[in-house]
Amino acid sequence: MMENEANAKPATSTSRFSRLLNAIFPRMPDFYGLLDDQSALAVRATAELVAFMETGDEVRAREVRRLEHEGDKLKARNIDLLHRSFSTPFDREDIHRAITAIDDGLNYAKTTVREMEILEVEPDARMLEMARFLHQGATALQSGFGKLKSGPSEAERDADAVRKAERRAEKAYRRAIAELFDPQQYARDLAERCKEPGEDLGLLLEPMDRVACGAVVQGLSFVLEALKRREVYRHLSNASDHMAHAGDILHDIVVKSG
Repeated sequence: MMENEANAKPATSTSRFSRLLNAIFPRMPDFYGLLDDQSALAVRATAELVAFMETGDEVRAREVRRLEHEGDKLKARNIDLLHRSFSTPFDREDIHRAITAIDDGLNYAKTTVREMEILEVEPDARMLEMARFLHQGATALQSGFGKLKSGPSEAERDADAVRKAERRAEKAYRRAIAELFDPQQYARDLAERCKEPGEDLGLLLEPMDRVACGAVVQGLSFVLEALKRREVYRHLSNASDHMAHAGDILHDIVVKSG
């Protein structure tokens, strides 16, 4: 009995000492895991974006928006933990930059579907192509952050893959813009979709005779459609830019770790 009591005292003392140490030097959060959580969410959101571009399904668009809101919560959590952390496994500023860049990419994925809803723009082949490159970049980014803890040198290939995906998205963006302002391409698209150019615009031109009114409506419809789609293409391009920026930060972390 006495022996057991004697053994218990050092344990209590050790426990108090541990609590004191934890109060002075709080346990460091798992920033590797936190960034992996955030990039994994970006993978899910961009996968939903690709599915929306493939189908035009509003359910997919809502899921992109929901995941972006979830991403805002992750960002707030991660930044709060960073601010309260006594120490970090790698550069504190790089962690903050990575948290912000991943969230920025998610924001542009959400605003892409919001712009399409507001402007009543349907998905097209170029939007799908750019969304797929964005998803490729997000997937490579998660792979890279997932390797930081155990094998940071291997994450460099993933950082390069993120940047390559962005360059491909940028090329797709340029092709999309070139096609967008091609009247013949616009006419082919109308024919494929069996649609008439902006019937509502005719109401603005009622004083004109029918032939002149039709010609002006076709011209205005072409310009308006081009401007609306250009906004969507730019959102997708910006999303890829932010994903590539996160890839650059991953590269910086790898270099500093070496």
